[in-house]
Amino acid sequence: MKGKKERIAEILKSSASIKVALISESEPIIKAAEIIKESLQRGGKVLTCGNGGSAADAQHFAAELVVKYMKEREAYPAIALSVNPSTVTAASNDLGYERVFARQIEAFGNPGDVLVAISTSGRSPNVNEAVKVAKSCGMKVIYLTGEREPEARHIDILIKVPSKETPRIQEAHITILHIIAEFVES
Repeated sequence: MKGKKERIAEILKSSASIKVALISESEPIIKAAEIIKESLQRGGKVLTCGNGGSAADAQHFAAELVVKYMKEREAYPAIALSVNPSTVTAASNDLGYERVFARQIEAFGNPGDVLVAISTSGRSPNVNEAVKVAKSCGMKVIYLTGEREPEARHIDILIKVPSKETPRIQEAHITILHIIAEFVES
């Protein structure tokens, strides 16, 4: 077995190399920030969704928009769709877990709003159902994923992290979301 220091170095180098690879793929990140900024300027809001670690990233991003990222400013309207246990459990129980985010988009999504959908695999049925419903509501859809991409016809901006390893994808996703938050704030 490798030593702990060697393993730490291996993980950090892998994470860094994936983020460096995103430099040549930065156009979707720029466009995502522009879409969100334009929506907010027109009175729209941002809805976010994901499962597990991606739910945490979705919550984190919504908090950056509502509270602040780096500078004092007005609050931006953003809602993480995973944070209301009563709604999540009722929708899961009554409608099925595939509809847990889609149902909330039906309630809160308006034309011109933005959905930020996060799935490391691109295969999360409830995230992909949310994407379809958001598009049918006239929302813009930004999708963060790994190498495996979801069905693209309902997606406006696809941000793919060049990895199949969930931890490395998640590390890149939070960096991407921080970049978007910075651009939206500026």
